[in-house]
Amino acid sequence: MKFENIIGIIALIIVGAVGLIVTDFTAYLGNITATCNNCHVMDAVYEGWFHGTHQSSATCNDCHTPHAPIPKYITKGVSGYHHVTAFAFRNYPDSIRAKVESIEIVQENCVRCHIDSVESTFEVSHLSDRYCFDCHRHVSHGERGISLLPYQDQ
Repeated sequence: MKFENIIGIIALIIVGAVGLIVTDFTAYLGNITATCNNCHVMDAVYEGWFHGTHQSSATCNDCHTPHAPIPKYITKGVSGYHHVTAFAFRNYPDSIRAKVESIEIVQENCVRCHIDSVESTFEVSHLSDRYCFDCHRHVSHGERGISLLPYQDQ
């Protein structure tokens, strides 16, 4: 291998390492809820959670990522990529809307945590095709209108 290539690879590794350190990359690997509020578009969501009923019992990851380690970090990686690119190119919405994959993860986590409460619900066939948050949207992120940005269904 040529000397210039080795220097180039070492330079890329150093730049990557400095970038990870400066951005406090490891914070995004954990479960600290304040980390999710680093971007201002999350202010209303974080504020709603902070004043909601789940604040004392669930972190963002408890609801929004799978609980198995590998799927959890794949989800965090894909979401992180979308968040970083949205922030870098300034193309993020005023009102955050969950993607289909996220909706499925949240539903699975609602059922996982509250299986004792919802087990009988699944026996009623017409209810099993609905998501928990169709009726209980206010539970995890508080009542609508608690922040400066009103919740929008559109």
